[in-house]
Amino acid sequence: MPLVLNEEQRLLKDTAKEFLNSSAPVSALRKLRDEKNETGYDSALWKQMVELGWASMVLPEEYDGLDFGYMGLGAVIEETGRTLTASPLFSTVVLGASAIVLGGTNEQKQTLLPAVASGEKTLALAVDENSHHRPANTALKANADGNDFVLTGTKVTVVDGHTADQIIVAARTAGEAGSTDGISLFIVDGSAPGLTRTRRWMADSRATAELVFSDVKVHKTRLLGELNKGWDILDPTLDRGRICLAAEMLGGLQECFERTVDYLKEREQFGVKIGSFQALKHRAAHMFTEIELAKSVVLDAFTAIDDERADLPQMASFAKATVNDLYYLVSNEAVQMHGGIGVTDELEIGFFLKRARMAIQLLGDSGFHRDRYASLSGY
Repeated sequence: MPLVLNEEQRLLKDTAKEFLNSSAPVSALRKLRDEKNETGYDSALWKQMVELGWASMVLPEEYDGLDFGYMGLGAVIEETGRTLTASPLFSTVVLGASAIVLGGTNEQKQTLLPAVASGEKTLALAVDENSHHRPANTALKANADGNDFVLTGTKVTVVDGHTADQIIVAARTAGEAGSTDGISLFIVDGSAPGLTRTRRWMADSRATAELVFSDVKVHKTRLLGELNKGWDILDPTLDRGRICLAAEMLGGLQECFERTVDYLKEREQFGVKIGSFQALKHRAAHMFTEIELAKSVVLDAFTAIDDERADLPQMASFAKATVNDLYYLVSNEAVQMHGGIGVTDELEIGFFLKRARMAIQLLGDSGFHRDRYASLSGY
């Protein structure tokens, strides 16, 4: 498949760009931050996104989805990165719904997927238990008790976990932390007795939560996939998340770069535009070439999902590591090239720098993904 968007996907991307620029500019995130919005996103905006079909884009048609593919969804998510849009699109559709599609029973799909498509329900995926992304280190216990499982433990950095109606939880039902065998996935009601959800205020003003499970009972019918075989669902779900997050980051770093180039063309120093300085030209040219390469990497990763390619895990880690490093570079350069104003809250460049720092850590930093890529390649 060529690494370009087709006509329908380009039209979708243009529509998303127009909508987000008018309805969800970066100033909307600033407003959420300043108001200390507990939800973390604008519910009215999410309803509009649902009406545009974004919540149903990758869902199968038999469950009220559009079955449009991840390449199309990625085009939309890239535009959300340009405006730093806060919404449950990533947590609900990319992470939660993907897990249900990949491993849910027909009953689970019938119950949850149409509700996601209509915007009636939101989902979240609870995996990490400390500040480092190490899904195989799952230690939260799920002990069998008759027809139930009893969950005990803590999950952190759960995107939109404080508001999600249903939470897909990775738990240890056998083996020891560090092993991919013995992990099981459970669908837990957000209001389940014994579950405490605490909103955490992150540096980038996006919403995550800490979830504490104190003997939370989950019926055996809420098991997602096979007992002890949850990794077979969790790993490909996370890969879809990593690639979509890379697309969001790609959109953010492009916006950051373009704003910086515009500033170089306007700002004067010593009576000339600073964009005429050779050193700054070289740095901008370096970023431009790296951005063009990153676009191809992310597009290839999306084709790996849609074509169900065997190298999907490698492409997910390749894309996330590549964009991690590039967003770090571009956001740093943007602040430096803007000078003193670049570190002020008045300028929106700082929002991109903060988002870069948080997104780099989410679902694995560059070190994690380089190591994973090497392991998957037999090294």
